Amino acid sequence: MDTGLTTIPEADIEKHLATAQSMITRIVVLEDSSGQSGTSLAGTGRRFVSTVSTGSVRKTREIELSKTVAAIRPDDQLMTIGQHALLYRARRGLSVALAIGDVFARSNDLESLTAKNARAPLEGDAAAHFKKLLSASAYVSAFSFASYLAQLIDGDGEPPNDIKEPDFLFDTPQDALKSLIAGLDRAITGAMDDADLMTRARAFARIAIEGLLTRKSRFDGLGAFEDAHIRIEADDFTVDGFDVAPGKKSKPLVMTFKKPDEVVGNHIAKYQAVKLAKMLMAYDFDREMNPFVELGGFLFTFIGDGAPGTGKTTLIQMIAGLVHGYCQVAGYPFVYENFGVDQISSYQGKSGQSCKQFINNVLNPRAIGFGTIDDIDQVAAKRSDDRASAGQQEITGVLMESFGGASTVVRGNCSFGMFSNYPENVDDALRQRAGARWLVDGPQTREDYIDIFVLLAGKNHKIDLGDHDLYAAQEIQRAVEDAYETHFKPQEDGLMRVYERFMKENGEPKTMADVGTYLHMIKEAEPRFTGRAIKNVTDAIKMRAMDIELPDEWFEKPEAFMHKGYDDKKAMIEELRGPFSMDMVMQEINRYADSEFRYSDRSDDAAVSKMLRDARLRERAAREMEELKKKGMWNA
Repeated sequence: MDTGLTTIPEADIEKHLATAQSMITRIVVLEDSSGQSGTSLAGTGRRFVSTVSTGSVRKTREIELSKTVAAIRPDDQLMTIGQHALLYRARRGLSVALAIGDVFARSNDLESLTAKNARAPLEGDAAAHFKKLLSASAYVSAFSFASYLAQLIDGDGEPPNDIKEPDFLFDTPQDALKSLIAGLDRAITGAMDDADLMTRARAFARIAIEGLLTRKSRFDGLGAFEDAHIRIEADDFTVDGFDVAPGKKSKPLVMTFKKPDEVVGNHIAKYQAVKLAKMLMAYDFDREMNPFVELGGFLFTFIGDGAPGTGKTTLIQMIAGLVHGYCQVAGYPFVYENFGVDQISSYQGKSGQSCKQFINNVLNPRAIGFGTIDDIDQVAAKRSDDRASAGQQEITGVLMESFGGASTVVRGNCSFGMFSNYPENVDDALRQRAGARWLVDGPQTREDYIDIFVLLAGKNHKIDLGDHDLYAAQEIQRAVEDAYETHFKPQEDGLMRVYERFMKENGEPKTMADVGTYLHMIKEAEPRFTGRAIKNVTDAIKMRAMDIELPDEWFEKPEAFMHKGYDDKKAMIEELRGPFSMDMVMQEINRYADSEFRYSDRSDDAAVSKMLRDARLRERAAREMEELKKKGMWNA
């Protein structure tokens, strides 16, 4: 954020406790009549709906949130932990929202105008300005309360579809908060159990935030809050202006972690994964920025492709394990989430919302995050695929906007990995938003196969190893040098033809012009090699320039590196980096272009196979039709 961290003393929150308590006990609100009775029909959770139109009538309604919460279990005088937690969070959220409203008032003329208005009613321009700022303060308080509920309420169930926006009032902060309490009361009425109660309350908070954001343009004077950065450590609650913070952190991560020496083959992918894990730990929570983003080389998105069984899942477990271990040393929160096919919904818009929530949870600037989309070709669809579901198309749109949209902000606290057995089935624009391509091809050499067999076989035997230096081929630095050397020349036939033609016409590349010529020749052979592809190549080159091995000692104790200030971290990293060479440039161009030709060839092969199958089926149908005609059994 643009301004520094603002902390609110607990005393400033506690002074609003009596007001907050009264709001959850009993309030009276004036709202539009919907023809729905306030009294439920006996024996049901439903209310009587009048057949007479009362659309223009406004009436008062008494709201007793504490009684509504208690009524979920009318046979038990004692509230459950879930019921009590919701009431407590509602009361605490009201106190926090009023305290944030006070902070907003002190940042402009509202506090002084309120004092003047208490002595004598304001008139003219002063009265209009006072009313404008009071409405803005009401909006800020409402947004803060909704954000508090969204961040601090646990609700993992499927959100219901019957929750409505509250009837917002923005006359004063108290009126705004009363309107939200009335909306919350309506949302949780009739909840079946604690889980339903929390899910409904959390869904209401999200709907309220969306409704508030659509009304934001109506208010003047919000500039002071736009750049606010407020954190209340006691609640682990953060407000960064009107940025919608993710919900409560996920449950403790339960996962089978893998160590780098348990991953056989995939040398470049493994090497870059280890580097990525250390890069993430350079993130500075105070500045909310990572030196690697500023210096170049940070990997925000990548795609890993390979045949089934080559180690994509193992690679995910390795990255998550490394980052989780570093976070435990540093005392940082770590968020890992996977978005899979089970989150595609049949409800219109729900898949996109779920995907956006996944993105926001991982992007949370107050945590280190790692997000994966496994089987991306099944989760997100090509926009040209008319057989894909609406949910898949929604997910494609959300991922494209989040990974490379106009509003995408890369802070350097998280990274997203897409994995697929069939990356050629991923939409071209989405695939090109992956900043790096990791070929996950599994074990390749004789040494790799010996290593993986010994690793998986375990130790319950007395069979000699034989003439083999166990795991020597898996030493990352040695293995990755060999792997990079294979990319001095292209691997795919299509790119090899372009490379040979370039070398014949221009010789070995020596200048930037030579590199540009080579890139243009690739573009002529593969139209999908666009400007975004060039950006991804240059990002990979910068990453190679930052091809520095951050010492393991930096991550053994938090004060050695992870807890240092942003400028100190940046200086330590800068001391290690060096310039990139022409060899690095050609290797990264060939690596990236190889992947595009590989995807294109696979897509073409699949299309050809389909055409051949269709042709065979047509010929078979024709033969069978002739046989039926000969037997007199064809009645077409």
